[in-house]
Amino acid sequence: MADAKLREVATIEDARAWRDEIAARGGKVVFTNGVFDLLHSGHVAYLDAARAAGDGLIVGLNTDASVRRLGKGPERPINNELDRAYVLLGLKAVDQVVLFDEDTPLKLIVALGPHILAKGADYTLEQIVGAKEVLAAGGDVLRIPLREGRSTTAMLRALRQS
Repeated sequence: MADAKLREVATIEDARAWRDEIAARGGKVVFTNGVFDLLHSGHVAYLDAARAAGDGLIVGLNTDASVRRLGKGPERPINNELDRAYVLLGLKAVDQVVLFDEDTPLKLIVALGPHILAKGADYTLEQIVGAKEVLAAGGDVLRIPLREGRSTTAMLRALRQS
């Protein structure tokens, strides 16, 4: 059932089938991606804004191995990929979570064919992985303003100082 929230990580095939069901009803699916390690109000506001742009939201979630390759620090991720996925799936805004192990989500974006690609406004259009492909397919790219001072890095810095 397309409207039921899965309580587990979706495969690329399952997420694509879900996206196709939404599209068949005339709806639009939004895709975003990230690490989402220590979930904070900035993440929730961002995901709410992404979901509001369409009829469903798929989150591409970096695997633990890909997070380590991003160079976020030796202690990252703090929460493992399945815990991070479970927390995301508990949010009202998130319909699907798909793990990706590559350094960028390009392969996942191309496979899913979202109607809208969302990323933080701290990225320029040229920096957004998959923007060119989504635009070429007739989709849109949404740059969402971030909440000032809300980041996992800032949270970790504050914890270390206390």
